[in-house]
Amino acid sequence: MSKRYTITAALPYTNGPIHIGHLAGVYVPSDIYARYLRLTGNDVAFICGSDEHGVPITIKAKKEGVTPQDIVDKYHAIIKKSFEDFGITFDNYSRTSAKIHHDTAQEFFKTLYNKNEFIEEVTEQLYDAEANQFLADRFIVGTCPKCGYEESYGDQCENCGTSHNATDLINPKSAITGNVPTLKETKHWFLPLNKHEDFLREWILKGHKKDWKPNVYGQVKSWVDDGLRPRAVTRDLGWGIPVPVEGGEGKVLYVWFDAPIGYISATKEWAAREGKNWEDYWKDEKTKLVHFIGKDNIVFHCIIFPSMLKAEGSYILPDNVPANEFLNLEGKKLSTSKNWAVWLPDYLIDFPNQQDVLRYALTANAPESKDNDFTWKDFQARNNNELVAIFGNFINRVVVLTNKYYDGVVPSPSNYTAIDEETLATVKAYPAVISSSIERYRFREASQELMNLARLGNKYLADEEPWKTIKTDEGRTKTVMFVALQIASALAVLSEPFLPFTSVKLKGILDSNDNVWEDISTKEILLSASHQIGKGELLFSKIEDAEIQKQLDKLEASKKANEAANKVVEPQKEEIVFDDFTKLDIRVGTILEAEKMPKTKKLLVLKVDTGIDTRTIVSGIAESFKPEEVVGKRVTVLVNLAPRKLRGVESQGMILMTEDEGGNLVFVNPDIDGVSNGLKIS
Repeated sequence: MSKRYTITAALPYTNGPIHIGHLAGVYVPSDIYARYLRLTGNDVAFICGSDEHGVPITIKAKKEGVTPQDIVDKYHAIIKKSFEDFGITFDNYSRTSAKIHHDTAQEFFKTLYNKNEFIEEVTEQLYDAEANQFLADRFIVGTCPKCGYEESYGDQCENCGTSHNATDLINPKSAITGNVPTLKETKHWFLPLNKHEDFLREWILKGHKKDWKPNVYGQVKSWVDDGLRPRAVTRDLGWGIPVPVEGGEGKVLYVWFDAPIGYISATKEWAAREGKNWEDYWKDEKTKLVHFIGKDNIVFHCIIFPSMLKAEGSYILPDNVPANEFLNLEGKKLSTSKNWAVWLPDYLIDFPNQQDVLRYALTANAPESKDNDFTWKDFQARNNNELVAIFGNFINRVVVLTNKYYDGVVPSPSNYTAIDEETLATVKAYPAVISSSIERYRFREASQELMNLARLGNKYLADEEPWKTIKTDEGRTKTVMFVALQIASALAVLSEPFLPFTSVKLKGILDSNDNVWEDISTKEILLSASHQIGKGELLFSKIEDAEIQKQLDKLEASKKANEAANKVVEPQKEEIVFDDFTKLDIRVGTILEAEKMPKTKKLLVLKVDTGIDTRTIVSGIAESFKPEEVVGKRVTVLVNLAPRKLRGVESQGMILMTEDEGGNLVFVNPDIDGVSNGLKIS
């Protein structure tokens, strides 16, 4: 029986492109779920849009010297196109700068305001006097009061995920000027979450929400058990939705009040375009509301937004919030600011027409119950060892053999053996198996069941060996190929939620666009005898080591560039006078001999021609240079440094060194023509 679903995917901030962490955490699983529900005949509204009012937007604008509107216009276009190119099938992708959203959010606020659901308070907030600005959210950084992370933001700690107020931070500093802020009084409206504590406890903890994922249920329980406090719904900022009541001048709606209302406004926009009634998707108790988010948004979607909806009074509440954990990259936390990420626009350029490979790799390694790690080697292995060697190999063999033996015409089967009947019965069971996993939000498990169906096909062909029976038993060969083609047809349908581009290509090869999900279980035949299929083409291509190394090199270059950009320059030393400088005797020399000092890691013993003599200098460069690499090297030497014994060897000077932008040790090098040993540098 058809049901109605409203599916929301977390609104991405428009301060940068989408990366694989966003895809794995939210957008791939939500798209799998939406595609599956449509395939099984349900009424689906799959909703998302750009979150354009966060403090990160204004910070990005300041850095680039443009307006916040310039930033959101730029990245909204990039993000929307990336989603379209990647095959994310939103029914509507909107934006929170749209008029319909401003109107919806302000109307929602006024409804709660008129029902006295807010408390109005004058409180002390952190203020940067130099910037003449209150410091909301990410305009303030400091030490997290829960985990001690020293770079926590004013609204949330990215290390432990805890949500807090800016005034909770230890040793706060302004992200604008670096100054220590002061406290200044300001008026704001608060949603008294403590008022809704009994409702939340009854609805989630005592209700039917124990079918929620353990990480979600556990985090919500912890919040409620710790006791809830009023939460500000307005901010002192110049960028956002103006507070629409008297006294709200110069203030905007707090982004985490405004953003989830974006789901509602985006649904309104879609419904008006499609001639539907938006209230059916938000106010009908028969509709199932599901939020797909990352774990850092659990508190907002499971406590704050439900409290807002409950206070308003006419909306349904979420049936489930299947939040994922975080995805790391090559053993390190993904970081937008440090450019430690695989960006979706870059992937689509580097791996054209291979959207499904990334979809599969992210699903097969999804961080559903714990943080997981994306590595390029695993990505390569998932493609080469599973998509190519299992799924693609089975389809290729079936199509090639059908064209070779029967000119692409599906043969009529003879009598079925027990193995044929068992195989066909197993195929019929797969839709229910995969459905069960998807409906429990176990998309990783579901993707592996799909791959198991391809494995079944490979095993069936390997066991029945039609390439041998074609010489001895024509009837048997026809039956085997007929059964194998039924498996291929089932894969064409069941792969669509996970591998949508592959599904389209496979349906084209088989010329089978009529079958739907339930047909796999109910129809006796998916691909009839005498049906003409097309010629074979590879569904997947092997990814070579060189392609993977290119991606690893890109990450390494990004790492070095970030380290260089964030390298702290040592402050100037105490002033000296000119006479102090003239005491230094710096000369050009040549290294004649070099050997490693025994039982040390860092020291090389050098013989250096300084032009005035040949002397021994002990230098701590052994971890950067081998002895044979420095022999003959022209160097800069401080020759009148007082001798000093190092491990029993007297060092009679110092080789001048520095570091390059990558942090590598290099010589301060006078190695140019026309410069002789002993030349004094002044």
